[in-house]
Amino acid sequence: MFQSIFYVATGSALGGVCRYLMQQAIQKRVTGLFPFGTLAVNILGCFAIGVIYGLAAKNNILSPQGRLFLAVGICGGFTTYSSFMWENYTLVQSGAVISMLMYTALSLLLGYAATALGVLSMRWI
Repeated sequence: MFQSIFYVATGSALGGVCRYLMQQAIQKRVTGLFPFGTLAVNILGCFAIGVIYGLAAKNNILSPQGRLFLAVGICGGFTTYSSFMWENYTLVQSGAVISMLMYTALSLLLGYAATALGVLSMRWI
């Protein structure tokens, strides 16, 4: 268990640093408020997690430790959006389209509501 945590923690640290650097590099090159840096990170993370799980499924090219480090660690630290999209993809592949739609809608609506509630709750402190 400790070894698995080590792989995830190490990958998460690397992914988080990469996310920060990439977001900053992109945002410096664009004007306006649109978060192009975050959008780019999310799309790249989705592509990366697809490649990682594609490799893992292809003749077990990646070990379980490699998947933990790359998918959960690096992609998770880089963007949790990639995990979200992988879960949506697997729901659709298993025929659970309604569950995917519900998961997506609830994630967006409840995530936005929780963010707003968090901001509002700090106004009372």
